[in-house]
Amino acid sequence: MEPAERLQAARARVPRVDPYGFERPADFDYAAYEEFFSTYLVILTKRAIKWSRLLKGGGAVRRSATDLNRTFPDNVRFRKTAEPCLQKTLYNVLLAYGMHNQGVGYCQGMNFIAGYLILITKNEEESFWLLDALVGRILPDYYSPAMLGLKTDQEVLAELVRLKMPAVAALMEGHGVLWTLVVSRWFICLFVDILPVETVLRIWDCLFNEGSKILFRVALTLIKQHQTFILEATSVPDICDRFKQITRGSFVTECHTFMQKIFSEPGSLSMTTITRLRESRRAALLAQG
Repeated sequence: MEPAERLQAARARVPRVDPYGFERPADFDYAAYEEFFSTYLVILTKRAIKWSRLLKGGGAVRRSATDLNRTFPDNVRFRKTAEPCLQKTLYNVLLAYGMHNQGVGYCQGMNFIAGYLILITKNEEESFWLLDALVGRILPDYYSPAMLGLKTDQEVLAELVRLKMPAVAALMEGHGVLWTLVVSRWFICLFVDILPVETVLRIWDCLFNEGSKILFRVALTLIKQHQTFILEATSVPDICDRFKQITRGSFVTECHTFMQKIFSEPGSLSMTTITRLRESRRAALLAQG
């Protein structure tokens, strides 16, 4: 079969809307995705069985006016014409959380987090408590008015890049590019709308089970895997564009391989190191006022 015929056949087999309700982009590689998913389906089935056993066993995972119109405009389930329309569910979850945690209230970015939780759980109450676990326990101060936790972790990532990839750090510093300019959405949206949905969900599995350290592993893996490509940048706009490009393509689409990489590519990354860096960077930010 000719390549054009294979592509046409793949388009016929792969739905235009993914299982989570997102419409696939016009340049979506149907043939490559079909090839990836044919092998990933076996892995997905095995993992579903493992998760089912774990949850039945009561494991540690168990412990574990808004931007409604701008939340997933490309998702058919969030459109006002959908029946039921998940915008109402999203509103209920965000409103309830704002009343529950008045120190945080509502912060931009939380709508994407809550929206993903609703798509997966299909349940308001479960989405609410998972959001509470993320905002209140796993990512403290990420979404508070000062966003001190978010700012701290961006600074921590910068320090980790200086330690592990000094050439990239030197490029950023040489052009005066602040890390918040290129990675703030990675952290505040927990890679939602940054990486493919299947990859985000695998990252979140680890986030709920292992904590926020996983965000550094993902970020460092993306940067290290594309270090040569990033170092070819010659200007601030070029650097920013390359950081967008490294979140696309087969490396991040093949989520099972990607998840294996994040535990090997960055090398050693102890919680002791992260805690030490967090303490020093937080103190520096507070000193700056």
